[in-house]
Amino acid sequence: MVTVSDGHANALVVDCDVTDEVAVETAFDKVAAKFGHLDALFNNAGIGVPASSIDEMSVDAWRKCVDTNLTGSFLCARSAWRIMRKQTPQGGRIINNGSVSSTAPRPGSAPYTATKHAITGLTKTLSLDGRAFNINVGQIDIGNALTELAKPMTIGVPQANGTIAAEAVMEVGHVADAVIHMASLPLGTNVLFMTVMANDMPFVGRG
Repeated sequence: MVTVSDGHANALVVDCDVTDEVAVETAFDKVAAKFGHLDALFNNAGIGVPASSIDEMSVDAWRKCVDTNLTGSFLCARSAWRIMRKQTPQGGRIINNGSVSSTAPRPGSAPYTATKHAITGLTKTLSLDGRAFNINVGQIDIGNALTELAKPMTIGVPQANGTIAAEAVMEVGHVADAVIHMASLPLGTNVLFMTVMANDMPFVGRG
C-alpha cells in the first residue's frame, strides 16, 4: 500500500517487509519513480528477543531477529546502493542503526547482540566499498531511546550483576536530531560511528 501523508505533499509512505527481497526492491523502485533521486537511507528496522539463556531461545526467534535486523539492513542498503550508484549526480548516504549493543551486550541477548555486531561489519565494509561511488556509510549506536521497545527499561530489566533495575532513558527526538546531522553533511564528509545515549544508562563500564 502506498499513501501520501496528510500535510506533506511530497511524502511517500510505502509499507514494506524488510525481510522480503522483492518487497524491498519494489519499495525502492517506487521511491526512485516518484523522486528521481535518492539522497539518504536510514536503516532503522529492528526487533529484539526476550532475554533468556541461549539453550532456551528458539531457533525461529533467532532467525526472525537476524532476518529483520541484519538481512533487512542488507537488503535495504543493496537496493539504495543500486539507485545511488546509477543516479546523476552519483552517490548518497546510508546510515545504519547499530545500537550500543554493537559494542557491549546485555545479559541473555545473543540474537540481538550478534546482529548488531554484524551491522558494524556491514557498515565498515560498505563505507570502504562506497568510496568508488561517492556513497557515504555510517552507523549510529543508540542507547535507551524511549520507544515501545525501550519502555520495559523504565520498569526494570536484567543487569550484568544478576539484579533487575530501571534504567535512564532519553527522548527519541534527540536521536532524530543526531541522524539529521549525519545525513545533512556534504558527501565527502562522513560520521562513521556516533553513539547517542541516555547519559546515566549502564553502558560505559557495563558488565
